[in-house]
Amino acid sequence: MKLSAQLPRLLLTTGECLTGPDAYPLRFFIHKSIQELAQMILQRLGAPGEATMLFPSLEVSKQWEFKIAKQFWQHTGDGISSRRAELCLDEVHKIVRQSSVATTNNNPPSRVSKGPKRYSRPLEKIECKPAVQIPDVETGVDSSRYVEERFGRNLDLAFISSAKLAIRRRIAGTLKSNVGLKDALGLLSEGGRLGEGFSENDVYLYPTGMSAIYNAHRLLMSARGPKKSVCYGFPYIDTLKILEKFGPGCHFFGHGSAKELEELETMLQSGEEILGLFCEFPSNPLLKSPNMARIRELANKYNFAVVVDETVGNFLNVHVLPYADLVVSSLTKVFSGDSNVMGGSMVLNPNGRYYKLLKEKLCASYEDNYWGEDSLFLERNSRDFVSRIERTNKNAEIVSDILRQHPRVKEVYYPKYSPTRDYYDACRCTTGGYGGLLSVTFHTNEDAIEMFDALETAKGPSLGTNFTLCCPYTLLAHYGELEWAGQFGVDSHLIRISVGLEETEELVGVFERALAVL
Repeated sequence: MKLSAQLPRLLLTTGECLTGPDAYPLRFFIHKSIQELAQMILQRLGAPGEATMLFPSLEVSKQWEFKIAKQFWQHTGDGISSRRAELCLDEVHKIVRQSSVATTNNNPPSRVSKGPKRYSRPLEKIECKPAVQIPDVETGVDSSRYVEERFGRNLDLAFISSAKLAIRRRIAGTLKSNVGLKDALGLLSEGGRLGEGFSENDVYLYPTGMSAIYNAHRLLMSARGPKKSVCYGFPYIDTLKILEKFGPGCHFFGHGSAKELEELETMLQSGEEILGLFCEFPSNPLLKSPNMARIRELANKYNFAVVVDETVGNFLNVHVLPYADLVVSSLTKVFSGDSNVMGGSMVLNPNGRYYKLLKEKLCASYEDNYWGEDSLFLERNSRDFVSRIERTNKNAEIVSDILRQHPRVKEVYYPKYSPTRDYYDACRCTTGGYGGLLSVTFHTNEDAIEMFDALETAKGPSLGTNFTLCCPYTLLAHYGELEWAGQFGVDSHLIRISVGLEETEELVGVFERALAVL
């Protein structure tokens, strides 16, 4: 992908940039299996002129009006998983085949597409057995399933609940090194990260990171009543949209500055009440870190909740829970790394002032809509989370140093070199680094275009992948509002770089060659 290519075409194709069953971001590009299933349902049950979108539960489907269904799908990330759609398609086609054979005794009708054979048995009938099983040609064991279980280290579908527990324990911080599922399940939670008394019981899983953010907002409104929220700092676009569209509204403090915190306090002193403050740590794409101690002080004084998205910082580098009531994260990113599954998490702070109230609400209303097979992939991918973070931290620091030394580079945005580094360090774990994400701008747009086109890396809109991934972030995320984004310091030709696990020397060569064209 070249930045100098026609941008409308670029925007249309970005949904298919990454591999895996869920083209990223799934919320913008609806997977073909989901489209096919929706079309089948519509043909059977719909009326002329109607459309359909698929959600994982009746409760989720009640949360939107049909006129904004596409916006709800895009912003909240609460649509169904493509793996779920594949299972449903397989079951539907199976019924069609059986019906055809019973009535005509002819060959089964041809299928539009075939779901994976791993779905050939209903989930409730799957027996517990070893995760690795030798394929038996005579009994028709699916070879692709065998390959995933044997070489991909995936589990049999009977292990779904165990996989989810292992994921939650990893997030709770009871695991300090790479471990497999057996070791993960054998460890008891003993106080969580830094001994603060929280366990996997305070970790909740969601289908996507945006779903975790949306449900955190929904939870707060349910517990504390409908009030406007605050979005502090320039965020990933859908966070702001959720706060603006699915509630009473939002106060936006897009610079994330100390001055804006003072403006917020002035607003609160005037009698304005807010539901909560949402922020990222650090922010995407400018990698700014908010002053969490000051935010916590204001929250205690003026009675609002604090929700922190630590996706970019990640669990092993930063620890923001002491300052937050809720911590949310996209597990799609570096927690997974393999870019073949989506997921999200929400963590409650047991020492937070709203913990009891929020816990009671969750006990009454939480739905586990995280599709079981997705959890198997995520559990597998996250087994080497610790070593991957160490490597990406190292590689990203070196790449940022290379970029900072080049005379045509205007600014490198990276927590280590940010004016807000002190705020980051205040929340940095003892062995934590500065993460694998950075952004760069150039003195001229032409230099940005030439450097981006010369980069010998994958190009796409995600982050946290095991391979280095670059994108013209502002042009993709804010193409229709470049002037607005520029007001908050987000350059129209900013290039965002998610550094991967490549050999360090290889990465050095890639970026040196790209900069050499300037």
